[in-house]
Amino acid sequence: MAEDQRKLQELSDAYQKLQSDLQATVSARQRLESQQQENKGVQKEFSTLPPSSTIYKLVGPVLLKQERAEAVMAVEGRLEFIEREIKRLEKQIQETQAESESKKMELYQLQTQMLQVQQ
Repeated sequence: MAEDQRKLQELSDAYQKLQSDLQATVSARQRLESQQQENKGVQKEFSTLPPSSTIYKLVGPVLLKQERAEAVMAVEGRLEFIEREIKRLEKQIQETQAESESKKMELYQLQTQMLQVQQ
């Protein structure tokens, strides 16, 4: 009986850790989506600007003049990176959900077993 209780506690701890990891990963994905929307907005603004427009980049408290091609490439590069990271996190979320579901089933089975033994 003590062995079952110990195993139940271990499974419960593992399940809670997986849930915590899942929440952290989902939060990271949400932050990336927010950054993605922000960068898409910048990209859209670039497309509406006339070619002769001056573009400035904020570096600390200073605005520095930046070439249009360089600014456009930087935004496109950030968007590509963000998209790769979102895909990576989505895969991680799916794996964590599957592992979490597996632990949940193990917990359920052990609890059912323990109830049957008590009866």
